[in-house]
Amino acid sequence: MSDPHASTLRKTPLFDLHERLGGRIVEFGGWAMPVQYRGIVEEHHAVRRRAGVFDVSHMGRLFVVGADAAQLLRRALTYDAVRLAEGRGHYTLLCNERGGIIDDPYLYRLDEQRFLFVGNAGNAEHDTDVVRALVTPDMDVELLDRQDQTVMLAVQGPQATAHLLRIVGQELAAVGKRGCTELPFMGYKLFASRTGYTGEDGFELATSIEAGRALWGRLIDSGVEPCGLGARDTLRLEAALPLWGHDIDESTNPYEAGLGWVVSLDGDAAFTGREALARIKAAGVTRKLAHLRALDRGVIRDGCAVLRAGERVGVVTSGSFSPTLGTSIAMAYLPVELAVQGTDLDVDVRGRMVRASVVRRPFVEGGTQASAA
Repeated sequence: MSDPHASTLRKTPLFDLHERLGGRIVEFGGWAMPVQYRGIVEEHHAVRRRAGVFDVSHMGRLFVVGADAAQLLRRALTYDAVRLAEGRGHYTLLCNERGGIIDDPYLYRLDEQRFLFVGNAGNAEHDTDVVRALVTPDMDVELLDRQDQTVMLAVQGPQATAHLLRIVGQELAAVGKRGCTELPFMGYKLFASRTGYTGEDGFELATSIEAGRALWGRLIDSGVEPCGLGARDTLRLEAALPLWGHDIDESTNPYEAGLGWVVSLDGDAAFTGREALARIKAAGVTRKLAHLRALDRGVIRDGCAVLRAGERVGVVTSGSFSPTLGTSIAMAYLPVELAVQGTDLDVDVRGRMVRASVVRRPFVEGGTQASAA
C-alpha cells in the first residue's frame, strides 16, 4: 500500500479533521482516506443501529448544465435521463462500446436543465472525458467539475435523518427515498439526496468547503459516529451493492452483474454500448454475479477460488466478515446454472475449504438476514 501521507496523494478538505479524530489513513484510488477511527466493527454497528457519517469528498461531482443536458446524458448513460423527474436520483451505468461498465454513477436531476453526476473516486477524470467526448458543437451544455471545490458527506443509519433535521433543517423531511433537493445552509447552497451505499436510510450531502467542515463538526458533536472506508465496504457488501474495480469493471456487462434493470432498451436513447447490450440481452449470459454466505468459520476474501465438487467454477470478487451476520459473505461470478439460491459450494481460503451457499440478495436488509431456504 502506498504511503498515505505521500505528497502525490490527494486529500479531501476534511483531512486534518480525520487526523484529529485519530483516523487511520490509507491510500484509496489515489486519495489519502480514513479507513477507520474507533474500529471497523464498531463503526459498522453504529450505522446499522444508530447513525454514522462518512467523508465521501473523493467521489466525483460533475454538474451537467444547459438546455441539452438531458440529451447529452442520454447519449452517455444506460438509464434515460429524460425519464428522470426533477428532484429525483437514479443509479445508472456508463458503458463502453462493448457494453462493459466504465463506471456506475448516480445521476440526480436538480431541475430541467441541471444534473449532478456522482461517480467513483478513481474514475472521476475519465468519466468526465468520456462524457465530454459526446458533446457536439450544436449542443447547449456545460460540464462543471466541482470535486475540488466542495465537500461531500454521507450520513447513514436509522437515526441519520433525525440528526440532519435538527442540524440542517426540517425541509429534509419532505425528501423521499432517492429524492434530492437544494437548500440554504450557513449562507451556502447544500445539495441533499436521500441515497447511500450502506443499505440504511440516510442522506448524501454536498456543499462548500467551509459549510462542509462545519457540518461534519456539528454531526460529530451531536453523537454521529465518524466512519471510514472499512465500515463503508462491509456495509455495502451486506447490502449486496457492487464495487467498481472488484465486482464490476469494463470486462463485465450489466446483465451478468444483475444490473440489467438500469439499462433502458425500451426507449430511443442511443447511448454508448446500446447495440452491444441489446445483443447480450438477446443471447443471454453464461455467468452471473452470485451472493455467497459461509457455512463454516473462515474469512472469505477477494481472489479466493470458488469450487463445486472439487472443480474451480469462479473467483470471489468481494468478500469479508459480516459484523451483522457473524459469518463471511462474498460475491463471485458463477456459471448461470450454479448462481441460484441454495447451491452449495466450497471456497478456498488459504488452502482450507470453507463451505458456502448461494443466498438471495441483499445479505442484510433492515436487520433481516438472507436465507438459503
